[in-house]
Amino acid sequence: MAHQVTLIPGDGIGPEISAAMREVVEASGVSIDWHVQEAGAHVMEEEGTPLPERVLDSIRETGTAIKGPVTTPVGSGFRSVNVALRRAFDLYACVRPCLSMPGDGSRYDGVDLVIVRENTEDLYAGIEFDEGSEGARSIIDTVAAQGAGTIKPDSAISLKPISVSGSERIIRYAFDYARKNGRRKVTAVHKANIMKCTDGLFLHTAECVAAEYPDIEFDNKFVDATCMGLVQNPADFDVMVLPNLYGDIVSDLCAGLVGGLGLAPGSNIGLNQAIFEATHGSAPDIAGKDIANPTAMILSAAMMLDHLGENEAAHRIRTAVREVLSAGESVTADIKRALTGSTEGSVGTRAYGVAVAARVAELA
Repeated sequence: MAHQVTLIPGDGIGPEISAAMREVVEASGVSIDWHVQEAGAHVMEEEGTPLPERVLDSIRETGTAIKGPVTTPVGSGFRSVNVALRRAFDLYACVRPCLSMPGDGSRYDGVDLVIVRENTEDLYAGIEFDEGSEGARSIIDTVAAQGAGTIKPDSAISLKPISVSGSERIIRYAFDYARKNGRRKVTAVHKANIMKCTDGLFLHTAECVAAEYPDIEFDNKFVDATCMGLVQNPADFDVMVLPNLYGDIVSDLCAGLVGGLGLAPGSNIGLNQAIFEATHGSAPDIAGKDIANPTAMILSAAMMLDHLGENEAAHRIRTAVREVLSAGESVTADIKRALTGSTEGSVGTRAYGVAVAARVAELA
């Protein structure tokens, strides 16, 4: 029986890398009915919203989606489609494995760690008040009345909610992930020495949950020390669980340890829906040029297949990606440059996808 999957190609390079991903997945032999739904900047122009209700309806129906990157204007325009999707389906767990790959161009070898980021709370909850607004003035007055400090009257304000329930479910997810995948340790990342109430709550909750998993090592680190430690020795880390903002920053840092976002897959998991995505942007400057690296999108599809119970096919896709990258013959320009110092002999997005798909089929 075919799996039902919503495919959102995205914009910019999204359609190109989505096509390569789809070819690889279909070569795996897994039967999938793709429900293709357009979203993003081009849809905004046509339908007045970057995320039409039809897209949400499709994901509700299938329960599983994979999406290419979608452009989000900086400082103005519509809010992030990614954020809207996470809110619509309460996709509370953002999971980003960071694994060294041949030709990733990194200074590090053997990196193998996983970021588990809380996706719904913290400063990214979007509870903000403009400078001079009634809401900002009310908060300024309340803080003063409570004797909690002084906020300058010309301040814009963002709130940082961290709940026991939100913290517990993401921390428990991290421990369950570690146990299921044979990982050795979970590290809770925080800044509880400064933000004693919010990050302190997150840390205390982590300590309580950790006591229920005696088979998994647990430690905790300040977020600044974590960043330094990752650069000095990534092998000190295994699974990391973080509040939303820290998770966003640290996951990009970890992607840098393995060659960048072009090789970094990701997923957003909720109780009833899961959305898989390449973690990089839409790169509109190179859209349509057949030069984008689709590896992150392909590896995100492997995560999706694991989620669907197609573990053997997911393993073959990861193996094929590693072998094609290692061979260095049918790779995109960024990989060729990392391997040889030159882009000579590199191939385009589509040809790379064809090469990976062919190897997947051979491994069957």
